[in-house]
Amino acid sequence: MLKRLLLPALWAALLPWSAHAEVAEYTLDNGMKVIVKEDHRAPVVVSQVWYRVGSSYEPAGLTGISHMLEHMMFKGTEAHPAGEFSRIIAENGGSENAFTSRDATAYYQQLEKSRLAVSFELEADRMRNLQLPEAEFLKERQVVAEERRLRTEDDPQSLAYERFNALAYLESPYRQPVIGWMNDIQNYTVEDLRAWYRRWYAPNNAILVVVGDVRAEAVLALAREHFGPLAPSEPAALKPRREPEQLGERRVTVRLPARLPYLIMGYHVPVVGQAETAWEPYALAVLAGILDGGDSARLARELVRGSQVAASAGAGYGAFARLPGLFQLEGVPANGHGVAALEAAFRDQVRQLQERPVDGAELARVKAQVVAGDVFGRDSVQYQAIRIGRLESIGLDWRLMDGYVDRIRAVTAEQVRAVARKYLTGDNLTVAVLEPQPTAEGAREPRPVPQGGARDEQS
Repeated sequence: MLKRLLLPALWAALLPWSAHAEVAEYTLDNGMKVIVKEDHRAPVVVSQVWYRVGSSYEPAGLTGISHMLEHMMFKGTEAHPAGEFSRIIAENGGSENAFTSRDATAYYQQLEKSRLAVSFELEADRMRNLQLPEAEFLKERQVVAEERRLRTEDDPQSLAYERFNALAYLESPYRQPVIGWMNDIQNYTVEDLRAWYRRWYAPNNAILVVVGDVRAEAVLALAREHFGPLAPSEPAALKPRREPEQLGERRVTVRLPARLPYLIMGYHVPVVGQAETAWEPYALAVLAGILDGGDSARLARELVRGSQVAASAGAGYGAFARLPGLFQLEGVPANGHGVAALEAAFRDQVRQLQERPVDGAELARVKAQVVAGDVFGRDSVQYQAIRIGRLESIGLDWRLMDGYVDRIRAVTAEQVRAVARKYLTGDNLTVAVLEPQPTAEGAREPRPVPQGGARDEQS
């Protein structure tokens, strides 16, 4: 009885309050989009500049060049030499960082609200005036190569995931790592970088997102002052690079020094804005929650604690991306069990979802968790800005953010079963197995399974 009383109250609490928050959208004369969301709960502001360019924009031979440019964006301009950007932000009591993903590169600062102009001045300067001296470039190229060694080549799970990705996609640029292939990194030239910067870093290829204790009109005036004078460019149109239909299961075995085996399974699935039916991505998001929505979800309950075939197990799906992606299952088998047993258990979980609709109580619990995670995350101004920027950078309207709750709530048990039957099929599956080889003392322990494409961003 208690659960029946709690669920309606929870749904009421999870109504999309952000729909009532003030959001303003502008476009400057040079084509730069400016989106401002007022949130007056604390005297802070987050400023983010999103460029519509990431690893999925890169041609063969230049993989990782977007991430390399992100590193070089802190190397200075004539007005603000190397090191000055971070020093000035810190001097003004702020914090700053950046990341590169498959679909975008973003730079952000969080400051006390009266310091917003400091952020705008610095970002506008490096948008068009970045200096790229060859000596600094050569040093930073070595830094990026070492980052790849540390994060990927010395990490068996990450290297196995990279090989899995390269097999799962044949044509899609999602097959290439965000950090790039080592051979490409070692062969960048400073002219490669300068050309990439000139092509993509321009106001008409950027989105400025501001969230916090500000007034939209004042932010617009500041944006016009600092970004308005910048000249636009003409980014070349991208080739579509559509992934062909998969016609049978693909498998790869990766043999590396490692302590434990590791399994990755991925099915090609659509994303929001590209699905045959609009509700499918939301049903896939609920499906991921059914399998991996906390300790009470099926993988934890039945594979980790129940049959104890898995030491860890997870599922991941990202509904918002520029191109179609993968629904993934990943795990490490428990002692006394092999990868084959874990794969059979994963397949059995998929089969159950295809054969029997999820019961009402489980569906309601999972929906509550998915929606709560989204809505409660909006307490962070940083999270609010990221949601807006991520949607806009992949060509979707930021207003989808406010419809997410209702779309998740509308998913039915039959829709969950329908997407499991349609997409989680053998001919649509890629499997990668990390087969451990003898390892030296001190080798890395396996990490928790990442969620929602966490491996597909680089700071």
